[in-house]
Amino acid sequence: MELGKEAPNFTLNAFDGKKHSLADYRGKLTIINFWSAECPHAARVDVGLAPLLEAWGGDVQLLQIASNGNEPLSILREVSAERNSPGIILHDPKSEVADLYAATNTPHIFIVDADGKLQYHGAYDDVTFRQRTPTRNYVRDVVESLLNGSKPDVTSVPPFGCTIVRMD
Repeated sequence: MELGKEAPNFTLNAFDGKKHSLADYRGKLTIINFWSAECPHAARVDVGLAPLLEAWGGDVQLLQIASNGNEPLSILREVSAERNSPGIILHDPKSEVADLYAATNTPHIFIVDADGKLQYHGAYDDVTFRQRTPTRNYVRDVVESLLNGSKPDVTSVPPFGCTIVRMD
């Protein structure tokens, strides 16, 4: 994944069976978040993203991609409803889109500008095993820079969370 280059298109089904493609959201800033029903870090990011999306109004689209091969659709539906997860959750049961994006963790965030170009990939914020309380929210900073017509000052940070479970 090369920053500044066009993000690879994909098409996946939402839980209601409706197909969504990244190309459907061209013209809008899009956050792609590799998501998990079981990962506590993914749950924490859901809580953080909800108010940000509300503040940004309709200017930002969130596509959450469930790529863990060990999480059945029934569990994904149940947990997303319990959490009231923001955005559209798409099912990637064979981790094909995760592989396309070289996503390693949940969460692993990719931010695509309105022209379809990748502007950021990595962690949601600066939480690590040693630093439990965030002091910087990379997603907020990048999105707000892009919405203001600026280039983000941070474009890549190693993702932090649970490893995506790929099944054979």
